[in-house]
Amino acid sequence: MDTNKEFEAIMAECRELFAKKLHDYGASWRILRPSSLTDQLFIKAKRIRSLEIKKESLVGEGIRPEFVALINYGIVGLIQTEKGFADTVDISVEEALQLYDRYAHEALELMKRKNHDYDEAWRSMRVSSYTDFILTKLQRIKEIEDLDGKTLVSEGVEGNYMDIINYAVFGAIKLGY
Repeated sequence: MDTNKEFEAIMAECRELFAKKLHDYGASWRILRPSSLTDQLFIKAKRIRSLEIKKESLVGEGIRPEFVALINYGIVGLIQTEKGFADTVDISVEEALQLYDRYAHEALELMKRKNHDYDEAWRSMRVSSYTDFILTKLQRIKEIEDLDGKTLVSEGVEGNYMDIINYAVFGAIKLGY
């Protein structure tokens, strides 16, 4: 098992879906204000937790697609943090994909550094722990948003988005290709 290769494979799958959705909808997510994006991430993570607890899906989609959505919305969050929200779609598909690639690469590099220091600890964790950690990160983002970003010691929303992406990738890896 090669974590870097597995991570890259998941990110390639996520990018392909992101590109297809850009084709269909454009960068319509540019209108999302921070709180709305946080709520979108929250409902994805809550659905994962609900499915983990209930062990049944009535709409037919499982947990793994929600981890993929968390990865893509996490990258959208990073883009929105950089650019701010807009009242209309103001970036091209090409620019959106360039930004996606940049943040996907940053997430990979962060994972490599953390994985070195934590010595592949994620492999021994339960998928449900990734879900709970993601929900915790989202609660932190909500608190930071409520403080208008004026934190005392927090790493800010960007670090939380990166961690959400990485935990979601680990969840997708564990649930298989």
